[in-house]
Amino acid sequence: MNTLALGPSWLDPDYLIGQFGLLGVLVIVFAESGLLIGFFLPGDSLLFTTGLLVTTGKLHTPLWLVCILVALAAVIGDQVGYLFGRKVGPSLFKRPDSRLFKQENVEKAHDFFEKYGPKSLILARFVPVVRTFTPIIAGVSRMNYRSFITYNIIGGVLWGVGVTLLGAGLGRIEFVHENIEAMLVLIVLISVVPIAIEFLRARSKSKKEAAAQGGEGQGHGPVAGGGSSPAGRGRHAKR
Repeated sequence: MNTLALGPSWLDPDYLIGQFGLLGVLVIVFAESGLLIGFFLPGDSLLFTTGLLVTTGKLHTPLWLVCILVALAAVIGDQVGYLFGRKVGPSLFKRPDSRLFKQENVEKAHDFFEKYGPKSLILARFVPVVRTFTPIIAGVSRMNYRSFITYNIIGGVLWGVGVTLLGAGLGRIEFVHENIEAMLVLIVLISVVPIAIEFLRARSKSKKEAAAQGGEGQGHGPVAGGGSSPAGRGRHAKR
């Protein structure tokens, strides 16, 4: 099966699975779930391809075992991310940008965590980049450990098992199997949608804030110049 790589060949799911097998899948899931350097890895498309290859017999491991191992890798990865966040603490927000680290990724995950609270550990699983940094932010925020474990397990199972089973189920459909390149592109695009929506929301919000600040500046102009507003004259008249 030849898949259409959207980036370097070594990030192509089919190439990765062909070279490293199930062990490579587990390592990537672990890294993307909680290591700072794992944000660029192809989690969704990799799990989808894994499920498809199991169904078509090209990956010789029982589907139930693959699902269990993937879920464990995802949960353990988040656990490592949480512990790292607790150890590093606020210094993470002061870390300078580098080729593999961008402060904006931390800020996005922080905003995501603040917005959705503990359930962000579940929702973030389905958002590339954010899913890597959210458990770290949970550790930085010293989220209650029992709550973290609960949401971590739920999120790891829903994402790891869910996407793998989706690939296995759709892999039984002849149309999907014959158009796997298009399906992988679709999976990647779907996984990017939440990021695009969040970007557009942030952009719209910043424009509104800028417009509001501009409006306030214009509104205060006459007052600063010594003039009085109609509202001000009305209040004085009532007095």
